[in-house]
Amino acid sequence: MAAKRSSKLTQTAMLKQIIKRCSSLGKKQCYDEEGLPLDVPKGHFPVYVGENRTRYIVPITFLSHPEFLILLQQAEEEFGFHHMGGLTIPCEEVVFLSLTSMIR
Repeated sequence: MAAKRSSKLTQTAMLKQIIKRCSSLGKKQCYDEEGLPLDVPKGHFPVYVGENRTRYIVPITFLSHPEFLILLQQAEEEFGFHHMGGLTIPCEEVVFLSLTSMIR
């Protein structure tokens, strides 16, 4: 049980780091004292989706949905957790929009 909890804490810490590193890929914007973009409401984070890397702002509550976690696992497999340039979801925008509309 302790190993499972420790693993969950590690995953949570990694997700917090990813969310903190997310940026708008060179778009000029203001950041708060913690380095987070001001155009992202509290409780949300940006992701980049599709071939054109369209930026979407999604609620942190999505992290509790198994379907969204599958997308994050695919992102980890394709890009790893230490790539630069924000959290990129490797799927077509239509698929992403369909999934997010189901879990809202």
